[in-house]
Amino acid sequence: MRVVVVDDHSIFRSGLRADLDASIDVVGEASDVGSAIEVVLRERPDVVLLDVHLPGGADASLAGGAEVLRRAASEVPSTRFLALSVSDKAEDVVGVIRAGARGYITKGASGDEVSRAVHAVASGDAVFSPRLAGFVLDAFGAAGGEVAAADDELDRLSGREQEVMRLIARGYAYKEVAATLFISTKTVETHVSSVLRKLQLSSRHELTAWATARRLL
Repeated sequence: MRVVVVDDHSIFRSGLRADLDASIDVVGEASDVGSAIEVVLRERPDVVLLDVHLPGGADASLAGGAEVLRRAASEVPSTRFLALSVSDKAEDVVGVIRAGARGYITKGASGDEVSRAVHAVASGDAVFSPRLAGFVLDAFGAAGGEVAAADDELDRLSGREQEVMRLIARGYAYKEVAATLFISTKTVETHVSSVLRKLQLSSRHELTAWATARRLL
């Protein structure tokens, strides 16, 4: 997994590089908007770990991370962007997701959690720290224009499947769902597969969009 790390603090970049698991190869680093765009376009990594607030932006209306996304993402369509920031403000979370990031996790996450998030985003999933997911769901649900799902859609799911669906759609990892519901991780995986099959969805990202549009969370 080829990754570029973008953050304006060199100590944080060094620490993160050391904490990521062995399957992740950090192929480039950057500390500001201009150098981030340059290294992303040059390396075309699988995933960019992107801080939200970066110096060197040319557009005062955008946070640095959002500007990197607006200027670089269309040039590297196969690259996924994962926001990694100390900020947990709603405007930062929603702003960078609207710009095109596939997820947002805070810097309090462990190396293992960041590594799992990198792999999940690379696979097409959306990943959010659980307490941040509500900001995204509220913002995009309000704009979606869809009302609560019809009863027959939810009736396809058992009560337990509905519980699992809501937690997964909020960005919880399988282990977190298992701990919350006091079931095994394997059981969570089984329920998720069943939910996706019954709703005719193909990924956690689609499940999040489905639940958000219907204001089920």
